[in-house]
This record gives sequence, C-alpha cells and structure tokens, in this order.
Amino acid sequence: MKRMTILIADDEAEIADLVELHLAREGYRCIKAASGHEAVQAVQSQTVDLAILDIMMPGMDGYEVTRQIRETSAMPIIFLSAKTSDLDKITGLVIGADDYMTKPFNPMELVARVNAQMRRALQFNQQTGGNAAPVLESGGLVIDPGRHTVTQFGNPVELTPKEFDILYLLASHPKKVFSAEHLFQSVWGEAYYESGNTVMVHIRTLRKKLGDDKNKWIKTVWGVGYTFNG
Repeated sequence: MKRMTILIADDEAEIADLVELHLAREGYRCIKAASGHEAVQAVQSQTVDLAILDIMMPGMDGYEVTRQIRETSAMPIIFLSAKTSDLDKITGLVIGADDYMTKPFNPMELVARVNAQMRRALQFNQQTGGNAAPVLESGGLVIDPGRHTVTQFGNPVELTPKEFDILYLLASHPKKVFSAEHLFQSVWGEAYYESGNTVMVHIRTLRKKLGDDKNKWIKTVWGVGYTFNG
C-alpha cells in the first residue's frame, strides 16, 4: 500500500517536529516547510496527499499557499494556526481549507482529524474513479465529478473541494432535505461538533459563486436544512 505523504508547513520548528513525530507514528511520511514559498515548492515538486498549514508564515502566508494549491489540487488542507477568531476560521474555510485547528492544540486530535480527511479523500477517489459517478445536469448547470468541475451555461464555476462535494451531494438527491448535521457528516466525514457555522458559510459562498441570489439552486427549508432546487 502506498505510504501517504503529508506536508507540514510551519515556521516554528518545534511545532513542525511535534506534528511530524505523531504523524510518523501513524505511518505517514512527512515533509516540512518553514515558509509559504517552501510549501508551494514542495507541492509542485513531489506528490503530497494532505497539507497542514500555519497561516502566519514568512514571505507567503497560509491563505496564499492554499490559493496556489487549489489551482491544481483538491488535496485535503488543514490549517493549524494561532489565529483564533471566527473570522479567521471562516476565511480559511472559504479560501479552500477543509479543517481548521487552533494553537495550542492536542496532537492526538490533529492526528484524528488527519485520519478523517484521508479516509474521506480515499472514499471520494474510489467513488469517482473507474466507473465514475454520473455527471449531473440541471438547467444549464453541469457538475462533473470525474473532472471535479462545475460549469454554468458553459462558464466555469470555481469551487473549493468542500463546496463541490456539498453541491454534488445535494444535486444527487434533488428535493431531498439535508440537515446541516447530515451535510457535515457526509462531506467532512467526521462527527458533527461546533460545525453549524462551517456548513452555513460554505452554503453561503456556494450560492454566491452560483449567482444564486434568490436561492434558485439551493433552497433553505427553515428549521430543517437545505435542498437542491434544480
């Protein structure tokens, strides 16, 4: 079985070493970067399966690293940062991160979150490889899981991996109402805790990117959840 590779990008060597120690015990291969530029170079020069990024790094911050990674890769990204405000967390998730942990942190919780992200990514790859999941089309909206692309009347819609997964799940079951808890457990692949805002923010940005001002595509069923209205 392939040994999965994790990028740890943090300019605090002690933290990077601690994370590497715990992930190595789980059987992961780790590569470390002390700056944003080193992180981008690592992703461009070798195969990386998951990235753990600090936000405040010299030269290029974690937000910009994430933007550059998302231009070519849907790999899971976890922010590990001393920035603790809700705005920081929301910004990270909207830009394209899959999870966000604050420092100081429990290394075993980080390992658990890494394992959860890796399982979800593996399951998605298995579902969309070989006999790929079907392309969905509705009213000019085309969702292609094989290419991980969305177009609207032929124009590309740039979505983060989580936004894509939410849209595909909803569109796969039109008219079915999904609670925020169900969406989180299905898309993030882990227990639902302190995650209501995470789902809400992703739905909001997804609607904005689809030009869904009047909730044409994604309808809120108040007190219940969300449904695809295509």
